[in-house]
Amino acid sequence: MKIVSLFFQVVLSVILVGFLIYFLTGYDSAFEADQSCHSYLSNLSDQSGSFGCDHDTETHQWILYETQDNSDPAKIIKKYRYKFL
Repeated sequence: MKIVSLFFQVVLSVILVGFLIYFLTGYDSAFEADQSCHSYLSNLSDQSGSFGCDHDTETHQWILYETQDNSDPAKIIKKYRYKFL
């Protein structure tokens, strides 16, 4: 019985730490994440137009990316996650 109790305490602790990390990191709103992405984008020295910011609604984040010249997928530079709850 002690092993079952210890197991549930460990699982509960992992879940609690996960929620704390989620709610204490990231931006408070999509607007803040958008502003940070575009601010970082404007500070990049390469103004060739190969960099951009895009909103991913499924993962609730803004993504700073670099497009490739050929048909390769874009290279992700940085992600700006925001809280949606």
